[in-house]
Amino acid sequence: MFKTLALFVGLAVVAVGLYVGFVLRVQVHDARNATLLQQVERLAHVIETAADDDERQRSVARATQLMGSRIAVERDGALIAGDEALPAFTADTTQLQHVQRHEDADLGASVYAERVEQGERAVFISLARPSGYTLYMSQPKPPLLALVEQSQRTLLVGMVMAFFFALVGTWVAATRITEPLRDIQQTARNIIDGRYDETVRVDTRAAEIQDLARSLNRAASTFLDKINELERLTRMQSEFIGNVSHEVRNPIFSVSGYLEALGSPRLTDAQRKRYAEKGLQNLRRLNNLFNDLIEIAKLEYREDLIKAEPFELSDLVAETLELLAPKAEEKDLEIQASDHEVYVLGDRNRLRQVFFNLIDNAIAYTDEGAVRCRYRRRKDKVRIEIVDSGRGIPEEHRERIFDRFYRVDPDRSRKSGGTGLGLSIVRQIVQAHGEQIQVESTMGRGTRFSFELPYVPQEETEPIA
Repeated sequence: MFKTLALFVGLAVVAVGLYVGFVLRVQVHDARNATLLQQVERLAHVIETAADDDERQRSVARATQLMGSRIAVERDGALIAGDEALPAFTADTTQLQHVQRHEDADLGASVYAERVEQGERAVFISLARPSGYTLYMSQPKPPLLALVEQSQRTLLVGMVMAFFFALVGTWVAATRITEPLRDIQQTARNIIDGRYDETVRVDTRAAEIQDLARSLNRAASTFLDKINELERLTRMQSEFIGNVSHEVRNPIFSVSGYLEALGSPRLTDAQRKRYAEKGLQNLRRLNNLFNDLIEIAKLEYREDLIKAEPFELSDLVAETLELLAPKAEEKDLEIQASDHEVYVLGDRNRLRQVFFNLIDNAIAYTDEGAVRCRYRRRKDKVRIEIVDSGRGIPEEHRERIFDRFYRVDPDRSRKSGGTGLGLSIVRQIVQAHGEQIQVESTMGRGTRFSFELPYVPQEETEPIA
């Protein structure tokens, strides 16, 4: 970066220096020569139109005084006015420098030169007119020209100093920029090497570099979060696969054992019937397990499965209780439910699974008493509660009861035919509706599951006539 900036600054300085030192100098000298030629031409016209030599001498004297120059006039090689020593310079070319000659049919032959007079450089010009007059003029360097040349030297010195300070400033700027960039580069390498917890720390006032450092820190933090999430999902996946293989293996082994037993010729009809029923029961359990796994996969990877529409809640509750009433009657349990009319917004078919799983789970873990399904409106929500009078859930199990295949009482769950996925499906469906499900439980007194759904005023559910 420093070399690049130094190269461009150096090229700019050299370009300006060449222009000032050569192009501008030539232009200034050309302008000076043109000015002197115009002055000599005007004086030649005055000399040529003068009435006599006395008038010519007076004109030369006035021009000498006004212009501060040495002037001489010859006619046909004879001096008629001015400094008699001046014409000798034309012949003595050793005293002249930078001689330029020019021929013009109308103006005559002119000679430009520079020479040293009394230690100072002067400009010499001679003009031989077609009329026979020859004018000589020697003029010290004009103050304006001296000022221009001094400005040129000052500008060149200033350009050199500017180039030096530009190099210093470029080096400082490049250092202040490259050092934070090196820190950022090192942090990027650390991230590549897997050290995501390191952050970029830069000591700079450049807002762009600070923004870049903050962006990299946010990117590293995001990567770290995603990696942690992926590691968590990987662990869950490994655990899930282990649980699935375990849950699937048990009914498969059971079915295999019962089928082998059925092949024995020594079994009685009663034993054959019993083994066939057991095998069929395990096949149903296996079928329920796969159905639940497919349901969870759909809920996780298909966001469009939830189609929320207004529906009347008491109808859904009554429908669910009708399906589960025989199971409650077998255990002599009372089922109580709210039956007042209220409309909510949700996917009725998916929420039927929620009610069925929660109430079925409450019946399974309640030996006596009642299971209640109640709901009430709270502002723009309807709060739904499933309450049982069962044994309750120990505190150490409450945080994991929604995990897949997690069972508080594994033996009892398997005997009832549960897959261990019911509460996990409940949570997936409730969360897909943008809500959360909570659980409260007291050992020996029962458990309460609760969640909310958006309330819909009844007039919004009536079709427009």
